[in-house]
Amino acid sequence: MTMFRAFRIHNDEAGYRAGIEAMSTDALSPGEVLVKTAYSSVNYKDALAGTGKGRILRTYPLNGGIDVAGHVIASTDPAFKEGDAVLCTGSGLSETRDGGYSEYARLDARWTIPLPAGLSLRESMILGTAGFTAALALLRMQDNRQTPSLGPIAVTGASGGVGQLAIDIFSRAGYEVHAISGKTDHFDVLRELGASECIDRHQLVFSGKPMDSARFGGALDNVGGSMLSGLLPLISPYGNVAICGNAGGVAFDSTVMPFIIRGASLLGIASAGTARDIRDSVWQHLASDWKPRHLERIATREVTLDGLPGIFASMLAGDSSGRTLVRIDNTV
Repeated sequence: MTMFRAFRIHNDEAGYRAGIEAMSTDALSPGEVLVKTAYSSVNYKDALAGTGKGRILRTYPLNGGIDVAGHVIASTDPAFKEGDAVLCTGSGLSETRDGGYSEYARLDARWTIPLPAGLSLRESMILGTAGFTAALALLRMQDNRQTPSLGPIAVTGASGGVGQLAIDIFSRAGYEVHAISGKTDHFDVLRELGASECIDRHQLVFSGKPMDSARFGGALDNVGGSMLSGLLPLISPYGNVAICGNAGGVAFDSTVMPFIIRGASLLGIASAGTARDIRDSVWQHLASDWKPRHLERIATREVTLDGLPGIFASMLAGDSSGRTLVRIDNTV
């Protein structure tokens, strides 16, 4: 038994609360692979869970953090041995089992990914769920015959973690990317990451017609709501809109016209429960042909466990951009 620090979330008769606690490895969720955590990251979902602004956890108490990367220190599964570098994203972390905001994590071997050659542990967590989501969207779009020849890809919420990584990943894969964001002061950064055009969402006016002149070959939408409603009539024939967020609302208005006249497809991107074979494929792409060129530029902040509450507050207030890395092991 080893004692360690973790950012733990409670919801009981004393109310909803979260903070740093001491706990033992014996108290961690069950699993075959015990990992000494090196890094985690901060996603919007983590901020909701850590503050109680969103009901993310299905059981309490749990350690926060939907991403984790580190080295195996013990395993009952022969696929993993002591010293192996591994990562895990989603897969019930900080939802049904203890997550990555902890100096140790016990993982389910089914969802533990050996760190692919071409990625460091640090890089894997700059990517984390955000990068995995963006790459999963590209994989699903290409499985549905998306190609650069269909036209530029619109990326909404482009200043956020998923958005910035999507710009880098899609441009690396050969697509022209048009970034849509309300944060015009970030446009120079978005261009550095690979956006060929930056569009101020406040100046983006949709006609409201069921169909309009095709402007984009496809889109990765982090926003939902009226943004998604406005994008669908602008998609080229047989283009795809992959949706992975709802920052602008969970409901949207549309007609069947983009789907039955142009053959557009709306693809849902649910990264947390992705099947293992698809998960392996996505991480291999992220370590090779789709690896973003500007990971260190996208990692705008680095904090320790103690800095999490401040990061959560700024993220929920809309004051963050790019990715926040959580360094848990100061020796790496």
